[in-house]
Amino acid sequence: MHHDNKGFGTRCIHAGQQPDPTTGAIMTPVYQTSTYVQKSPGVVIEDYDYARSANPTRKALEANLASLEGGRHGIMFASGLASLAGCIHLLSSGDHVLLCDDVYGGTYRSLDKVFKQFGITYTRVDMLDLDATEAAFTPKTKLVWIETPTNPLLKVVDIAAVARIGKARGAIVCVDNTFATPVLQNPLSLGADIVSHSCTKYIGGHSDVIGGVLITNSDELGERLHYIQNAVGAISAPWDCFLLLRSTKTLHVRVQRHCENAAKIADFLAQQSQIERVIYPGRTDHPQHEIAKKQMRGGYGGMITATLKGGLPAARNFLERVQLFSLAESLGGVESLIEHPAIMTHASIDKPLREALGISDGLVRFSVGIEDVDDLIADIAEALG
Repeated sequence: MHHDNKGFGTRCIHAGQQPDPTTGAIMTPVYQTSTYVQKSPGVVIEDYDYARSANPTRKALEANLASLEGGRHGIMFASGLASLAGCIHLLSSGDHVLLCDDVYGGTYRSLDKVFKQFGITYTRVDMLDLDATEAAFTPKTKLVWIETPTNPLLKVVDIAAVARIGKARGAIVCVDNTFATPVLQNPLSLGADIVSHSCTKYIGGHSDVIGGVLITNSDELGERLHYIQNAVGAISAPWDCFLLLRSTKTLHVRVQRHCENAAKIADFLAQQSQIERVIYPGRTDHPQHEIAKKQMRGGYGGMITATLKGGLPAARNFLERVQLFSLAESLGGVESLIEHPAIMTHASIDKPLREALGISDGLVRFSVGIEDVDDLIADIAEALG
């Protein structure tokens, strides 16, 4: 049954899934198998011959996530970084990647330490500056990698504008939509060729599974990425796919609460004397608030970044004192997390580069959960002392 014309919440719950034909089970079964029996050599049911190539649980999830992004093809990987690697495998030695300057540390590390060995080069560019972005293209630029809002500085890149520049140069444009989620932002409708998610974050939403996905509308890219998924083999396990299908059913309601809570907490932080600066795309003092308003809908996400006065000692003291906010890497779970990018998630980025970006030692990143917001605010107030 196709649900592509239905509302977002309906698609969260139904897209890509139908009751199990053999029993009528309403939930997609976990097809915990490595191979499938063939009626005669090469005669297989659908395309099921080997479970790396296809698995019914995974296929249901891929169809579900594709629908949520308004795409035709979903390709699941074992992690967000495996999705990135899937994308890079579209390239050849000598090709060039244009990379958003403020990205998840692991994305940077993958390009800087792994793919560089195979002759794939990259340039980091501040994509808020469209002239600089255009100037950074070379004849070998084959992929543009946008992350918005960025991690951890929550810069908001104009997807439509950068995609236009990329398309004019014949490059594939990919948007890491992890922070915004499909609820708030659909990059394919803004001109991107591929959307990437770390499903570990909001899509999973319960801090209990690792996964990644690429979504595209292009049949050609879909075919190539499925080929890479099978040939390289970094696939998502059936149980993980089952957990993610369970999670997408509440994605729309969870993200709505993340947004409501984060908006209130950002406003609270902005009033505290110990806080030097609050970065939240939903606040009118965010430098790209107008772009966020234009390309995001229904909220501005659950992530807040704030700089504490007093640098590292102040930040460390604060992070040791919070109780409801757990000090941990990752984000997007129902529980609130807090972390120190310079020491934790972005340690793989060299210090001079971190500081040039503005990832200072007083910078703290909040992943606001879906607890009662008054309790979260009380926790912050207490920790600020």
